[in-house]
Amino acid sequence: MNFKTENLRVTLVQTDLHWELPEANRSMLEEKIWQHYTETDVIVLPEMFTTGFTMNVKQLAEPMNLTTLKWLRQTSSQTNALIIGSYIVKEDNQYFNRLIAMHPEGHYQYYDKRHLFRMANENNTFSSGNERLIINYRGWNICPLICYDLRFPAWSRNSNIQYDLLLFSANWPETRINAWKILTQARAIENSCYVIGVNRIGLDNNQTSYSGNSCAIDFKGNVICDLEDKSILVTTTLEKLALEKYRESFPVHLDADNFTINKGERS
Repeated sequence: MNFKTENLRVTLVQTDLHWELPEANRSMLEEKIWQHYTETDVIVLPEMFTTGFTMNVKQLAEPMNLTTLKWLRQTSSQTNALIIGSYIVKEDNQYFNRLIAMHPEGHYQYYDKRHLFRMANENNTFSSGNERLIINYRGWNICPLICYDLRFPAWSRNSNIQYDLLLFSANWPETRINAWKILTQARAIENSCYVIGVNRIGLDNNQTSYSGNSCAIDFKGNVICDLEDKSILVTTTLEKLALEKYRESFPVHLDADNFTINKGERS
């Protein structure tokens, strides 16, 4: 068997966020990225990285192709890295918690959060996405999802090995951090893939506390790194050869059940 041996360097950005201050967050993230800067392939930001997890969409949503998208394009070009993170987008009189995957060449792909967190009224504030995204980048297939999606294994399922890396951008509260730790490992084991989870830290204006615990998990469920509760950027290397050899020696995916998901609109 011919293996693809490209490794992937991924930078996890774990930070507090300024509440509902997009310009301050963009400036803060830019400073942190350049202070940490090391050669990397992918930079992952927390969910709603310009505002924190707010439902104040009428005041804070941006149309596509405005300030934040331009900031992502510039930062991706300067770092020569794919940059991934979500923010609030308004499109056709709807609001989306939209994850952008910005490529260094200037083009982008996007994913709209499928599972909206009803306990914070996200389901009545945002429109749900209905299409998963698979990014082909530097020899890797990457599936990016958002926070609450982590709880729904059918949506994450790696049918026929569509992806190598499952990635979660999140604002996951400290009160449920044990579920975060268990589920990131479970998603890696059941999908025979690497998992990256990037969560924020700090206290938001809703008095919700976030403890971070951003992590990289290997295909056996082993924790490669856990950022605990630090304000920190960490770059970790994922090994493609190890992943492909594992899949060849333990091809559990060949016995997986085939199924389809109703991808209709969700309220």
